[in-house]
Amino acid sequence: MALTINIYYTGTNGGARKFAEEMKESGLVDRIRAEKGNLRYEYFLPADDDETVLLIDVWENEEALNLHHKSPMMSEIAALREKYRLKMRVQKFNEIK
Repeated sequence: MALTINIYYTGTNGGARKFAEEMKESGLVDRIRAEKGNLRYEYFLPADDDETVLLIDVWENEEALNLHHKSPMMSEIAALREKYRLKMRVQKFNEIK
């Protein structure tokens, strides 16, 4: 059963957008997309909020997501999140068959 995770990263002074750009430029996004079980990892910019970036992250199953959370990449992501002083709001959805 696929899992969709929506993560809203919110900051100030364009920090959320800078975070997303650095995630892409550093190669982290490509590494995450290459992980077994990742189906989608894509950033979106809300039309009515310049200080928020939405990440839509889709995984084949809970096991794949858990392996991602245990990967060394998580500390790299956390460091970037701290660098840009971002707050997170997370929503998790299970696919209905």
